[in-house]
Amino acid sequence: MTLREDADYIIKKAIQNVLPDEAVAAALKDKDFGSGHIYVVAAGKAGWQMGKAAADILGNRITKGVVVTKYDHVKGDIPKIICFEAGHPVPDENSFKGTQAAIDLVSDLKAEDTVLFLLSGGGSALFEKSLISGEELADITKQLLSCGADIVEINTLRKRMSAVKGGKFAEICAPAQVFSIVLSDVLGDPLDMIASGPAYPDSSSCEDALAIVEKYDIKLSEQAWKLVQIETPKKLTNVETKITGSVRNLCLAAAEACRELGYEPIILTDQLRCEAREAGSFLASIARTQQSLKNNKALAYLAGGETIVHLTGQGLGGRNQELALAAAPGIAKLENTAVFSLGSDGTDGPTDAAGGYVDGTTLEILNAKGIDIFEVLKNNDAYHALQACDGLIVTGATGTNVNDVAVLLMK
Repeated sequence: MTLREDADYIIKKAIQNVLPDEAVAAALKDKDFGSGHIYVVAAGKAGWQMGKAAADILGNRITKGVVVTKYDHVKGDIPKIICFEAGHPVPDENSFKGTQAAIDLVSDLKAEDTVLFLLSGGGSALFEKSLISGEELADITKQLLSCGADIVEINTLRKRMSAVKGGKFAEICAPAQVFSIVLSDVLGDPLDMIASGPAYPDSSSCEDALAIVEKYDIKLSEQAWKLVQIETPKKLTNVETKITGSVRNLCLAAAEACRELGYEPIILTDQLRCEAREAGSFLASIARTQQSLKNNKALAYLAGGETIVHLTGQGLGGRNQELALAAAPGIAKLENTAVFSLGSDGTDGPTDAAGGYVDGTTLEILNAKGIDIFEVLKNNDAYHALQACDGLIVTGATGTNVNDVAVLLMK
């Protein structure tokens, strides 16, 4: 097998092992819902997959349900469940419509009823009822993304602009019980930060939110300023929560696939949080060190997490594509060496690619085409550069979302 074939195999096996179907089934096993009605609300990039898994298991026990997921992520009808596709990473009108449908579904329930709340990454944008205008919410989100704020910082502000985030959705469901199954896309699995914690007490404070506004000089309206200073719920008594998957599972699955191909896998971290370009350069530096040591083992170095990108240009790409492309100069001319990085949900930035792949020949190929990698990175245009050297990783929507994994392969 070629290095690219190895990469494709690792990607396929890793994603297969973090699909939510079995995780939802495990969380629902032996769960007693009593005699009341069951209402399903699924929100996030894996919303359809999780909703379908719940419907397959519970069948006619489900009274009604709502799924709110990303565009092109609905793969068919689900009995008794209405599906909405909406905007991500910036919420749009369909985000608000789908969320309002969920609010209408769970309002005025009885104490013996249960809301089965299936939550996955992307829920912050997809599951939203804004307390400010949609235009300002979109503007605040864009400000945070463009200045490199991490997901925890972004969600800390989102909670205060929302009628459902930061535990507020669970309050709407009361007195019904909420059984929440969570697919984590936040490093360390902080339940109040995953999709901005609609059904979990908020650990962040008004002081935290104000510090983020000051740190990044976020422009807010008078109404938004007032919301930043209103405290979120700190205690909920009607919620039970189970985490079913995380980036650690993704790394372990990728490592096992590497092992099957004869590589010795080394998981460097499942808490990667730095500039995408720096992560790519770091993996390349490991490759050069191993090459200088003349190590004859087949090695695979893995790093899971979520990098960030500071936008300095107007190009097309995503953090995983940028990470991979940034590694290309460092591994140039190294034989049997490749770096690839992908988002487990199958999407990377506003593109149809999940990530990018480079090897020791990438720099030479791009130079021959007159493409300067450093200029490309300055313009945040990794997509078109990778497209020019057949380096795009395209999986389509996967139905899961547990952060990203980057891999250095050395045969």
